[in-house]
Amino acid sequence: MTESATLKRPLPLEGIRVVEFTHMVMGPTCGMVLGDLGAEVIKVEPLGGDSTRKLLGAGAGFYPLFNRNKKSLALDLHSEKGREVVQKLIATADIVSENFKPSTMQKLGLDYATLVQRHPRLIYVSHKGFLPGPYEHRTALDEVVQMMGGLAYMTGRPGDPLRAGSSVNDIMGGMFGAIGAMAALMQRQQTGKGQEVETALFENNVFLVAQHMLQFAITGRAADPMPQKISPWGIYDVFSVKDKEQIFLAVVSDTQWAIFCQAFGFADLQVDPRLTSNNLRVLARHWLIPLLRERLASTPASELAALFEANGLPFAPITDPQHLFNDPHLNATGGLAPMTLPDGRETRVPLLPLKLDGERLGLRLDPPKLDEHGTELLLSLGYSGDEVAALRRDGILLPVQPGSVS
Repeated sequence: MTESATLKRPLPLEGIRVVEFTHMVMGPTCGMVLGDLGAEVIKVEPLGGDSTRKLLGAGAGFYPLFNRNKKSLALDLHSEKGREVVQKLIATADIVSENFKPSTMQKLGLDYATLVQRHPRLIYVSHKGFLPGPYEHRTALDEVVQMMGGLAYMTGRPGDPLRAGSSVNDIMGGMFGAIGAMAALMQRQQTGKGQEVETALFENNVFLVAQHMLQFAITGRAADPMPQKISPWGIYDVFSVKDKEQIFLAVVSDTQWAIFCQAFGFADLQVDPRLTSNNLRVLARHWLIPLLRERLASTPASELAALFEANGLPFAPITDPQHLFNDPHLNATGGLAPMTLPDGRETRVPLLPLKLDGERLGLRLDPPKLDEHGTELLLSLGYSGDEVAALRRDGILLPVQPGSVS
């Protein structure tokens, strides 16, 4: 919240209203991106709240991360009065975003075909497992499409497919939803009409592995899983060094090879005719990498890092995610913003990895408590205080608003 106060100009999507019916990661990511860019994003939740609020383990961070810069309205969409409220809300919106089954949205009268008849300028973003086609009836998860889309094969060892260590398809699929929404906004300026934007986990995953598909198309050789791949560079490896620490080191050009040999005093390797080009070093990896592992094994990781950094060579410590809260670069460059969790605890959260006109896009709103903005929103739609109270008594809205700002 303090971050956005420093911005010297309006945010790009200021004045754009988004109504989202989303849960888990993919749909909420789309709304998060649009919200970070300045849109007013209203998260419509069931009376019990988005189930993501209650996840444990690896899902515990989903809700607070992907629902910042949003407002919350909780209501019963299965009631006629609840649908009436949401229809009034949609009438004020530029974008509707959802990631439920088509049948769910159709039963509620919230599918694109129904809404576009009343609101021809509406942009409707639909996040699904598969784009329309033979697979569209299947239930998809990030792990499902990673397995069937080649990413798990590329990440794991041969015979041991392994999902990537993040919800890469959900997050990236939501980003493509936001990109599509912004493209549709620009086209609406020209045509005056909205449109449906569709994005899907499977097609997103295929895009991620497209480089490996094209490798096969060009070379005729199937891509090996990453742990078994033929490296395009002579040195591009994780090394175990003193005190069992690990560090990633890379030497990816002939110029870097000369610098590396001189920095470490490896004159014998620099003049070895078997190592005079990158491609020769790739062919020599079977004996070169074990030799380098032996020579570097007694050197502290910090000393290797200092030498690589001083000489402009690529390197990286092996970092656990929780240690990124203390990363000096992130903290010095404003990459982490203070955030209050719905339960009142304070933390920091990574921002979008971009700057606009030299400025990071910060938090305007913490991830909302359930129905935190319900009364405020209904009053803005023309409901009176008595009408809102009646809707609460009738169970259309939450009987009590936790942490209401209105």
